[in-house]
Amino acid sequence: MRVTVVGCSGSGPGPTSPASSYLVEHDGFRVLLDLGNGAFGTLQALADPATVDALYLSHLHADHCLDVAPFIVWHRYSGRSRRQPVPLYAPVGADRRLAAAYYGDGAPLEDVFDFAVLTGAPFDLGPFQVQTVRTAHPVECHAVRLTAGGRSLVYTGDTGASTAVVELARGADVLLAEAAHPDVPGLPPGLHLSGREAGEHAAAAGVGRLLLTHVPAWVDRTAQLASARAVFPAAELVEPGATYDV
Repeated sequence: MRVTVVGCSGSGPGPTSPASSYLVEHDGFRVLLDLGNGAFGTLQALADPATVDALYLSHLHADHCLDVAPFIVWHRYSGRSRRQPVPLYAPVGADRRLAAAYYGDGAPLEDVFDFAVLTGAPFDLGPFQVQTVRTAHPVECHAVRLTAGGRSLVYTGDTGASTAVVELARGADVLLAEAAHPDVPGLPPGLHLSGREAGEHAAAAGVGRLLLTHVPAWVDRTAQLASARAVFPAAELVEPGATYDV
């Protein structure tokens, strides 16, 4: 299994990276985890959009889903798509929300996507076995575990401290975890992880490797990494455009 970072900036695009988007590949199958602001342009430099077999949206905040709109334009008008709907897994209401984001009249998008609602039930997606859990976030958000070829990747989406996310990640080879909050007192609960909390989740789950992502442009990335490594030494910061073997 291999994951390529299309975008990793938290809460919106940054000066050096689009917002959240990750291309996961195994055995010729490609699933895109999130497609935040600015990510579709960068995606085209990394992979032909026609080779994306499925989309998974952890939640419907703009920094995780807004570039579905240019994906729709490309699918309909480029003449390069497969001319068949792309499976899209997302929380309930994604069909209406994305239609409204694309065009104000909210016209259906069934020519572009085959919508599937995330319910918490496991499912198969190409070569992947998929498990999800609700995270600690103000809107419905689902962390995801992808397993294939005897290896597992867990992506937190957005979350505050969460025992459910720890259990989902237990024994995973790689945890791709958000680390949006600086390690300072008085932060609101149930919103984002700090660097230290991401490290604590990785240690509690017994994962093999921690990849930190979703650091906003105004937060010190180096400090986030240091905080995570204080409790989980096998941590590193992802870089836009980088590829990681799981």
